[in-house]
Amino acid sequence: MRAEPDSLIVAPRVRCLPIVLLAWLACANAAPPSERHAIAITDVTVIDVENGRSAGPRTVLVDEGRIVAIVAPNAADIPTKAERLDGRGKFLIPGLVDMHVHLFNNYSRRPPNDWTFPLFIANGVTAVREMNANAASIAIVQQWRKESDAGELVAPHILAAGVSVHGKSPADAAAQVDAAADAGADFIKVFSDVPEPNWRAILEAARVRSLPVSGHVPAGVPLLVAAAAGQRTDEHLMQAYEACSSVEASLLEERRNLDGHALVEKRDSQESRALDAFAQRACERVGKKLAATGQVQVPTLVLAHEEATRGKDPPGNDPRWRYLRPDERVRWERNLASLTSVDDALAKRRWDVSRRIASAFHASGVQILAGTDTPMPGNYPGYSLHEELALLVEAGFTSLEALRAATLAPAQFLGVAGTTGSVSAGQRADLVLLDADPTRDIRNTQRIHAVLLGGRLLRRADLDALLANAARAESR
Repeated sequence: MRAEPDSLIVAPRVRCLPIVLLAWLACANAAPPSERHAIAITDVTVIDVENGRSAGPRTVLVDEGRIVAIVAPNAADIPTKAERLDGRGKFLIPGLVDMHVHLFNNYSRRPPNDWTFPLFIANGVTAVREMNANAASIAIVQQWRKESDAGELVAPHILAAGVSVHGKSPADAAAQVDAAADAGADFIKVFSDVPEPNWRAILEAARVRSLPVSGHVPAGVPLLVAAAAGQRTDEHLMQAYEACSSVEASLLEERRNLDGHALVEKRDSQESRALDAFAQRACERVGKKLAATGQVQVPTLVLAHEEATRGKDPPGNDPRWRYLRPDERVRWERNLASLTSVDDALAKRRWDVSRRIASAFHASGVQILAGTDTPMPGNYPGYSLHEELALLVEAGFTSLEALRAATLAPAQFLGVAGTTGSVSAGQRADLVLLDADPTRDIRNTQRIHAVLLGGRLLRRADLDALLANAARAESR
């Protein structure tokens, strides 16, 4: 049984929420980042994710939230007012991007997941893509963006926020696209239960409003058909399991004329057959055709891996458990308690096939971006992105390719590579200073010495304080 996002209804409770920095300080005694001022990172090795090389030693000058220069140490003109950060023996990378997160609980009507913010930042995740907002949520996103830019909120930049659309009919689906566009959505999100006629209406309405369509390839639509029709991303390898099997046609024929829950239930009942029929050569052929369409995959391997490897220990034994908001702990506990041995066995098979699909697609030239589906049970915000990068390497990526999948490639996909995604002059100063080289071992992305968030410096002690304050806030 796959976990569904935001599936547990928990009544909102009155609590101190870290919405703006002043409120957060009053609630959790959190230390803010330093004020935005000139910073000089001296004698550091800069990881060039675009060209695939390292340059060092270099002095990186930051001012007014931007990288203003990257020069050899003997050529650096460091302002006397600049705060110096010793980069000797350290490595500078762009801030990491999680391309699949859920900051809202619109189904269960619980408060927004702003408790995740310090976890993201402490793990060097300076930007995210929100996957399931609604009109009211978009207004909150816009407020968060303003507060973050002003330094009033310690939170990742929300590079894009999508609104999900289903529709009771094709006309209704098109009207929902217009409503989402009017609300300020950055893209349209579709789920597996959208019937094909509604999905096609969504694509056309979104094209008229110049909005990309991303999400699950609907369970009644072949993967390559969706890619050719213009769905920009496929999340969680939805329909890739079928496409990479020898039984795709028969599985989809059995789903014909179904929609909604019936369509998803039929797909779920067929999952074992699809996994058993995985065909490597077919997957490689699909990968080549998929690469030609330009559709991007966000496989969220960490989700499949966590489901396959979770042990029997109570989740509270994990030291990160203390960071979860109490209602989130309840959701995780109930979800994990509902799993059966059959679910566990299927999860192990799903993980094996997921890794093989990601490997085949990557080798075929398909663009793959790093995302996690956090905070799905077991996927801790921020931490899970580092796990995703390690799993991409396990699937055949080099460490540099995995790093690029969480930095430059997301920025390019979202059309913001001119301002973020690399360490270069003119870029926004969202940076992570590491104690070891991530291109030699991707696990070194976890060895975080400092984070710059929009040019505001958080040293290791500041990051530890964020986590400590988060734990204290959720213990109340």
